[in-house]
Amino acid sequence: MVGFSRFNNYSVQNNNIDKIQNEQKIFNNKHIEIMDIYQSPLMSLPGITPEEYSYLQQATTGLTEQQLRNFLMVYSSKRKNPSDMLIFCLIGLFVVPGLQRFIVGQIGMGILYLLTIGLCFIGSIVDIINHKTLAFEHNQKMVFESLQMVRMGGFQ
Repeated sequence: MVGFSRFNNYSVQNNNIDKIQNEQKIFNNKHIEIMDIYQSPLMSLPGITPEEYSYLQQATTGLTEQQLRNFLMVYSSKRKNPSDMLIFCLIGLFVVPGLQRFIVGQIGMGILYLLTIGLCFIGSIVDIINHKTLAFEHNQKMVFESLQMVRMGGFQ
């Protein structure tokens, strides 16, 4: 009986050591993945959200390194930072109704907001609440445009 309990303790200790080693491997792999994310050229974009990062990663698969650099150059000049969009929405609420809509290229909505004083302020308040969505939708369109420019070979 005593010999069996020693064997049982030994196997439990080995299982615990194996579990700890597996957890260390998982931690090291996740740590490497996190480091890869921060070393990605996509992380150089100011105010990038996880959703935008994921979207950009999917959109830029298959690009060469030179094409990726060209894409980032074009895209970074066209994208809107969500915090900048919040500032535009606040200015649109208090100073120039519809400014945020003009900036994202929705000219018709911008004129409507301008003529109706931000749809009686309600539309402007909704835009303040949804400023991240406004920026993300605009940025998705800019990803598509930038990819088209890069793939068409406009840059060498």
